[in-house]
Amino acid sequence: MLKYKEYIGNNIEYDAEGKIFTGEVLGLRTVLTFQGRTPEEVETSFKETIDLYIEMCKQDDVSPERPYSGKFNVRIPPELHREIALQASAEKMSINDWAIKAFEKAVQ
Repeated sequence: MLKYKEYIGNNIEYDAEGKIFTGEVLGLRTVLTFQGRTPEEVETSFKETIDLYIEMCKQDDVSPERPYSGKFNVRIPPELHREIALQASAEKMSINDWAIKAFEKAVQ
């Protein structure tokens, strides 16, 4: 996994026929890819791709997408929503704070 300016590059695959590695920037609606023949070239290409993307956005006077905004919507069954609300209330927490705690526990 590569990281640069809040962006993450991954899904790097090797194309034996072309003898080249190709990866993609994760977490964006815009498709950004990078490539190289060596790990160093892959990393350089990743950073150049991000810099070029940011520069193009600036030229077009649009804000670059942030890879992860910190917001997402999840649809869950009403019964689960009720159980989460009751559990959060019992722990004197908001549903948001309770969910953050549950997500943190799940990814550790």
